Amino acid sequence: MSSYNRLHNVNNPNQGDAKRVLCVCSAGLLRSPTIAWILSNKPFNFNTRAAGVAEGYALVLVDEVLLKWADVIVFADQDHKRMLSYEYKDAVENMETHVLNIPDMYAFRDPKLVTMAKRKLKEIFPNPALGSDH
Repeated sequence: MSSYNRLHNVNNPNQGDAKRVLCVCSAGLLRSPTIAWILSNKPFNFNTRAAGVAEGYALVLVDEVLLKWADVIVFADQDHKRMLSYEYKDAVENMETHVLNIPDMYAFRDPKLVTMAKRKLKEIFPNPALGSDH
């Protein structure tokens, strides 16, 4: 698929008005998809994607198109923000970002991870229904 088609999808009007949140961890396999799943459900109902920053093993690697798509980036930990800020400095500096500081020691949707992430996300997004079309 060409970059033009992917960039065109950034503004697809059928996505609605829900906040677009890119969730980032190392590989995009455990923490960030769990965070994205939480944010895509009540009470948040955000439009979410999960991706990784580790080029060698990320299933879906963060790239320019995902950064243009997102309104907000939620990082699993500070290292991910540092790595992305190095490669995409302008995009990251000019976007709302949040770091959850969740260590890489949990399985996908581990109940402890879900509980911890929900608590932190409710602090970041105290009024999640605002700006959502759900």
